[in-house]
Amino acid sequence: MIAVRSEAVLRFGIVALLVAAVEMLCRLHIIPVDVMIAPSQMAAELMKILVSGEYSADIISSIANVLISAALSVTLGFVAGLIIYSAPSLRAALEPLLASYYAVPTFIFYPVFISLFGVGSGAIVAIAVLLAIVSMITATLNGLDRIPRVLRKIGRIYRMSRIKMAVMIELPSAAPSLFTGVKLSVAYSFIGVIASEFILSGSGIGYAIAYAYNNFENRHMYALMLLIILLVTGVNALLNGIDRRLQSQRHR
Repeated sequence: MIAVRSEAVLRFGIVALLVAAVEMLCRLHIIPVDVMIAPSQMAAELMKILVSGEYSADIISSIANVLISAALSVTLGFVAGLIIYSAPSLRAALEPLLASYYAVPTFIFYPVFISLFGVGSGAIVAIAVLLAIVSMITATLNGLDRIPRVLRKIGRIYRMSRIKMAVMIELPSAAPSLFTGVKLSVAYSFIGVIASEFILSGSGIGYAIAYAYNNFENRHMYALMLLIILLVTGVNALLNGIDRRLQSQRHR
């Protein structure tokens, strides 16, 4: 527990030093104001934006798309992982493809998704799911592979049904690996949604950042970028906290 707190303090200190360094460089105009505004100005502008509600619809749209993408990625990835795990020949055929999946730039498929779903949330969610789902499939396979054989033997000794064994033995044992897949799916969903909004949408935080950039509204642009950083950092901190608990339970 003390080690975790020390890591958190050190992490916070590093971030604080970096922010302070950027603040100083901006205030001394070493970084020109037309290139970047100071972090304190970003925060002040973000507060104005949130209070005014100017971008509330865009923020809600992006968050909704991320949640939908993450939910679909986790659910479909878990189910696909179970199917692949239960069919060794299918797994042998697919594993090389899964290993090299992220070498393919997913965004090349955006014209296909525009044709299928039109310009809007449908195409954005589809791209985000395509980007995130494989991480959940891989995590599911790894989690199921790491279940100790002795646990399954105990289940057979007690004559557990297949469903009961899955719920009481296999899923709890695989939970830490599965949650790693959840974390990655959420991260890739954020990336997929925000990046897609730059080219596929007339709403969302990504679209608002692109619009502000094209219209030389640096304050709005950096404030919205700061919002994304804060959202991702907050979600990641929450998921890491849950992950640490799962890992600690596994090593007991």
